[in-house]
Amino acid sequence: MEKHLLTLWKTIPSGNVKHKEIASILGFSTKQTSRYIKKWTAQGWLSYTAGRGRGNFSKLIWLKNVEEIYEEQLMKIIEQEAVEESSKYLLYDWSSESKLRLLNQFRLKFGYFQSAEEVDKLIIPRKYPLLTLHPIEALDIQSASMVANVFNRLVSVDEAGSITPELAHAWDVQDTRLRFYLHKDVKFHDGSLLTAEDVVTCIDRLRNHPYFKTLWEPVTSVKAVAPLVVDFHFPGGCSYCLQMLGMMNSSIYKESKGKVLGTGGFYEAENVEGKTSLKAFSDYFQTRPLLDVIDFVQVPKDFDIIYRSASQAKEETTFQVESDTGFGVVIMNAFRPSPIQHKEVRDYVHYVIAKHRNDIGHYHIRALPNSKSCLIGHSQEYTAQDVKRPHFDQPLVLKAIKDIEKPAVWLKEALEKEGVPVKMQWMTYADKLLDHGEDQQADLFIHGEVLEMNQNFSFYYFLKNSNSPLTANLAKNKQILACLNQYSQTPFEDWTSLNLQIEKMLLESSIMIPLYYEKRQIPFSADLMNIKISHFGYVDFSNLWVKPSI
Repeated sequence: MEKHLLTLWKTIPSGNVKHKEIASILGFSTKQTSRYIKKWTAQGWLSYTAGRGRGNFSKLIWLKNVEEIYEEQLMKIIEQEAVEESSKYLLYDWSSESKLRLLNQFRLKFGYFQSAEEVDKLIIPRKYPLLTLHPIEALDIQSASMVANVFNRLVSVDEAGSITPELAHAWDVQDTRLRFYLHKDVKFHDGSLLTAEDVVTCIDRLRNHPYFKTLWEPVTSVKAVAPLVVDFHFPGGCSYCLQMLGMMNSSIYKESKGKVLGTGGFYEAENVEGKTSLKAFSDYFQTRPLLDVIDFVQVPKDFDIIYRSASQAKEETTFQVESDTGFGVVIMNAFRPSPIQHKEVRDYVHYVIAKHRNDIGHYHIRALPNSKSCLIGHSQEYTAQDVKRPHFDQPLVLKAIKDIEKPAVWLKEALEKEGVPVKMQWMTYADKLLDHGEDQQADLFIHGEVLEMNQNFSFYYFLKNSNSPLTANLAKNKQILACLNQYSQTPFEDWTSLNLQIEKMLLESSIMIPLYYEKRQIPFSADLMNIKISHFGYVDFSNLWVKPSI
């Protein structure tokens, strides 16, 4: 099956057509287009009579119904081949009717299956490519969620802030030192044993990494004082050291022969374009996962994701698991040499956002308009004042990621309704990872922040990490910097007031404006057992199981 032939079938009916028009539709040069048309004519798909003379029409006559034949072929591939083989063809430019039929058939290939050898497999659709499986580089939701199933941290931190052991079975906390005692006989996925030196190597790389350096500033050294004992030293205090070590990026790993090895319940068995496969690690130091294999397979973005089991028919009962996945904000680049550096401009943009904020749900279905605070359950009681529209002699540059396109479209339209000229700049998520610091060439940012774990620590991390679009603003704001310096000396249970204090400063200076809360709902079939939402609002697959048929 050829993608370009299907595109041509859908776009150009039988009749007169210009050769250049076909080339434009296919994205080919005129010479390439001629070669393809010659091939398709030889295969019997169409007949083609080239127009004589520049600018004259050619004549294209379709001899076969391309989409009908291709749909029949793909139905057989879906039924007979591995799911990753058929998924790539679903990305073709199908008509809505064909795509619906194909997706309904394709959907039956996902969920829980048990082979004749009693291998329990879960096949899960994913809409975006996996960017990385390296803990330090896992800055997007999907990568971090995968890391959560392959690697372990010294400790884990839940939504309420409670700390529980993982690789460390115990720890001692002092004012200037934190000592960890590691579990014995913990194995990496290559069978080698975890040592204190492995922990030191990982954490030293993390705390010296540009993205995390400022967060880890209070920790001056990490030392292996015995084969299974690690000390963290922070002479000036660090009230949040345990919380940092519960982050996905603090996962412990080992690099060997070009691979990144973890200690988690699953290991990376395959990672190719369109598919990532995880297998249960039989020597896992905790309870071995009940599933044997999890395959994550690329699907079209309009695919309706549901975690089901093979025993469930399509119309069988499902239930929704809901989680808070974070918040959306508008960030203004107050120190950029453009109109946005003037407070009256930022205040007017703030006023427009407040005026139109309740309409955002019409654009982004999971967005709940937020006029209170980024911290769920709190309110800043801030009312944006009705201010006079300033003069704009140039458009404001609005930068956003394609993955959150709809909120950005809402903001652009809202600003333009109120007389603010806007120029859009789109980024991929990969582009965004390189777009931070003082060189960001934009006035406004739509930013979605996902809460990895405890809300108070997640918000502080959002303020401190160098990948945030807030970086340049905070680095030049002495008042906010003074507040940020208080965290390491403030008991973690008292952080809410500090977070709210900084958020209020950002609000009043019209630098960061709360926009929406976002909830994530995942449908599961009713026979999947022990479903738990873990970091970043994703499923913890290590305890998932299905009651066997008896």
